[in-house]
Formats: sequence, C-alpha cells, structure tokens
Amino acid sequence: MITSSCLSSTGAAVILAYLNEKNRPYSAQDVFCNLQRQHGLGKTAVVKAMELLALEGKIKEKIYSKQKIYFANQAQYREVNETDLKGMDAKILALGADAQSLTQTCKQLDAELKELNSSLTVNEMESEIRELKAECSGYRARLEKIKTATNYVTPEEKEKVCKERTVYVKEWKKRKRLASDMIDAILEGYPKSKKAFLDEVGVETDEDKKVVVPSD
Repeated sequence: MITSSCLSSTGAAVILAYLNEKNRPYSAQDVFCNLQRQHGLGKTAVVKAMELLALEGKIKEKIYSKQKIYFANQAQYREVNETDLKGMDAKILALGADAQSLTQTCKQLDAELKELNSSLTVNEMESEIRELKAECSGYRARLEKIKTATNYVTPEEKEKVCKERTVYVKEWKKRKRLASDMIDAILEGYPKSKKAFLDEVGVETDEDKKVVVPSD
C-alpha cells in the first residue's frame, strides 16, 4: 500500500492544486512534463503522488486503453444550472469585447510610440534649426553678392551667346561631314590605310585631340 511517507507532501499538494486549477484530465506523464521544470518533481514521485491522491479520494482516476487518467474531484465544485451558464456566456462575451478594445488601444499606442521614436528630440530640432539658419544666412550673402556684382551677364547677352554657339556647332558638324566624305572618296583609290593617309597629308581629327562635337 502506498502511504504519504513514500513521497513529499509538498509535491502532492502542488499536483493537487494544479489539477484543481486546470480541472481537466491528465496522465501522470502530462503532469510530470508540465510541473517538472518549475517544481523539479521526479517522474516516480509524480506517479506515486497521483496514485495516493486518487486513493485518498482527493482526485479521480480512470483507465482508458491501459492508460491511467487523473482529474479533479468534481464534488468540490458547485453545480452549474442553465442561468449560471448564460451568465458565464454573457461574461465571456463582455470580456471578449474588452479584450478586443484593449487590443485596438494597444495597436494605437504602439503606432504613436513608433511615431514618437522616429521624431526628432528637442535638442535635435534645435540643432537642425541652427544649421538651417546658417544655411539661409549663406544663401542671403551669396544672393547679395550676385546683386551687387558689376560683371554679370545680362539675359540678352546670354541669349546671343547661345544662338552663336548653335550656329557654330551646326557649321562644325557640316564641315566635319564634308571632310569625312571627301576623305572616304580619296581612300577608294588610295593603296594604304586611312591612318596612313591622314598622317601623310597632316590631317588631325577631332578624335586625335579627344574632342567631341556637342549634341546641339
């Protein structure tokens, strides 16, 4: 016969409290796995404790397919009628609504916290303001210097230069094309390479001088 001297009364009390709290069936292996890490109970001690508690009538024992299942003695709980069940259902619904509301509130607070964490601190804002003011001061000084300059180019002069450039670039392209056509025609009866011909007549190309004709 198993007696209380065979195991720790503290371990038995822990197992009894656990089964009463959960109020669902467990095997000895389940209880061992669930309580071993927190309370350091050995498997043999758990098995003996649960068998003793069952013998004392503090918990119930059932055998399913050669496996023993233990659960809290239901006699300790008061009977629940239809009214109690409806009240519990209403309480569950209310708690569910509260949980949903709290979840939404947490999401909003998380979003606000994320926004605050990404915002500048007071010191950072003051530093940035000083930098912007210094930058603006530099721009003002530069603008004033431009306004007081006497050697600036007027819009009319700029337009004239741009037009002249367009004419010269167009003429450059025209003459380059004519020269190229003429050289190609000569090379048709020339016995040597194009480079040899250019060297012989002393022609320097834009490519030789690494010059590129502007696109416009």
